[in-house]
Amino acid sequence: MRTMRGFFYLVWTVIRLSNDMVMVFDGDGEQLHEYQGCYRDVRDKILADAPANSVFAHWFGYSREFTVVARQSW
Repeated sequence: MRTMRGFFYLVWTVIRLSNDMVMVFDGDGEQLHEYQGCYRDVRDKILADAPANSVFAHWFGYSREFTVVARQSW
């Protein structure tokens, strides 16, 4: 688990976009920039560090909401 300014934070929401970019947010909705980028570049790091309760999602197309997917198929 990583620390930031003395507080623990967990990876909560991991979103893969249709252009293969990835956005990652903690439980407070703050972006975790060290995990963001091109899917092929950040995938292994995210899967290694994300706790079991993280939400993985795809946000493809023009939908207003993302689709939650299993960690294994993300």
